[in-house]
Amino acid sequence: MKPKRVGGTRDFSPLEVNRRNYIYNTLRKIFVNFGFQPIETPAIEQLSTLEGKYGEEGDKLLYKIRRNKNLLSNLKEKHSGNQKGDYDIETTLASLQQYHPDSFIPAASDKGLRYDLTVPFARYAVMHRNEIKLPFKRYQIQNVWRGDNPQKGRYCEFYQCDVDVIGSDSLLYEAELAQIYDQAFAAFGLEVVIRINNRKLLEGLAAYCGHPDLFQTIVVIIDKLDKIAWDGVAKELAGLGLDEEAIAKAKAFIECSTLEELTQLVGEVEVAQQGIEELQEVLSFLDGYEFKNQLLIDFSLARGLSYYTGCIYEVIVDTNAEGQEKIKMGSIGGGGRYANLTGIFGWKGVSGVGVSFGADRIYDVLEDLNLFNDEDFNTTKVLVMAMGEDELKYSFKVAQQLRKANVATEVFPDVVNPKKLAKKLKYPDARNIPYVMIIGESEMQDGKPQVKDMQARTETRQTVKEFISSL
Repeated sequence: MKPKRVGGTRDFSPLEVNRRNYIYNTLRKIFVNFGFQPIETPAIEQLSTLEGKYGEEGDKLLYKIRRNKNLLSNLKEKHSGNQKGDYDIETTLASLQQYHPDSFIPAASDKGLRYDLTVPFARYAVMHRNEIKLPFKRYQIQNVWRGDNPQKGRYCEFYQCDVDVIGSDSLLYEAELAQIYDQAFAAFGLEVVIRINNRKLLEGLAAYCGHPDLFQTIVVIIDKLDKIAWDGVAKELAGLGLDEEAIAKAKAFIECSTLEELTQLVGEVEVAQQGIEELQEVLSFLDGYEFKNQLLIDFSLARGLSYYTGCIYEVIVDTNAEGQEKIKMGSIGGGGRYANLTGIFGWKGVSGVGVSFGADRIYDVLEDLNLFNDEDFNTTKVLVMAMGEDELKYSFKVAQQLRKANVATEVFPDVVNPKKLAKKLKYPDARNIPYVMIIGESEMQDGKPQVKDMQARTETRQTVKEFISSL
């Protein structure tokens, strides 16, 4: 059988893993600098934990796990006593799948792969509320799964890097998250636009248009603006029942360029005014901070996930920046304030806010822009090659000395014929190993291996201690 991967998943070579670790380590350093602590949660969650938290579209992308046979047998045993006569659970599930597909999933599945890291974090916080101290600042770097259509920048399995704070309503955390985005992408050498809005403004938009009851649906439609442009949004709003006047109001709302302009337009709408005041406070915290990237208030920013209740973020590549004009990628980060998420699990009155970095999309952009310095990812610094059997055992001891000095070292496993040395040196070249120590009889006797600098193409004779000092 020819091996095949699941669509939307990938294997990673050593170079790719090193590049990815560079992204994670860069982010981890910044997260820790802001006082965030690491946690991890299981890949598998109860479906009841996941469903209903991401909106209708999100629920469709959840990976659901079929009950295993033992569970099915237990289910059969549990229900057989309540039936008139015994029945076969497998036959029942097959019948449900064929004739009642909407009933099949809950009968056959009760678990799923996590869709994001935020909902599992809310579940974690509720279950560990007697252990954590509020406000609790956590970061999490793990993979998530979505049953999406695979394409570049959109995968079925990918990594998210999240930072969240729960247990405080203070908007200083919104300001901190904007700084984290700014500092992280500056560290990557990538120019981005950090878009910010407030869901209360979108709620105000629905009220301003005369349809406060359609708030969630209007948000989902506006969230498509980047994909279907205004004409497509207007068409869907009309299909929702908005008349021309209401659609014109929506257009005027999202095209406002400043908070002052928006205040003049909808300042009488109470919920919109609350959103305006919250954004003003966030900006006041950031007063005096020098952004390396652009912070942009964007009243069209919607973020379709239904659990957001306050400030929301989205980060996109700045395609107006020199050298980045041809990059075509969706958002590479996003997040926001959620006031009610832990309340779903029984812990009410605990507000949270957080953002996520799309590590896989960041990888693709950095690769397209040649922003990885692969020399930094060479884990092996020295390859030791021996010209004879005795020299091979001596090489093994040399490698121990180098490793004791924290110099990453490998020993070439075969005895090398001096006449074939040039051919064998293709191996460290292909591996980008910067130094090769060659040990023959004379090198072993005087304790001075021949050291080849594979980049400069130079050779020296020096002791292991001298070589370590030179590094």
